Amino acid sequence: MRLIDTSHPFYRPAWRRYLLVAIPFVWSGVEWSIGSMIWAWLTAAVGGVMAWHLILNWREPEDD
Repeated sequence: MRLIDTSHPFYRPAWRRYLLVAIPFVWSGVEWSIGSMIWAWLTAAVGGVMAWHLILNWREPEDD
C-alpha cells in the first residue's frame, strides 16, 4: 500500500516536494520546543516518510 502517490502531477515541482517535507520537520521543532515529545517524534516520523518517498526515492513519473 502506497501512502503517497508519487505519480500524481501535484508532486512534480521540486520546490513543492521539498516544502512538503520541510513542514513536518519544522512543526516537530515547534512541538519539541514546547516539551511535547510524543508529537515531536510523530511529526518527525511523518517528515521522514515523506522525505523517503518525495526526495530520496523520487523518480520522474512517466507520461502516458
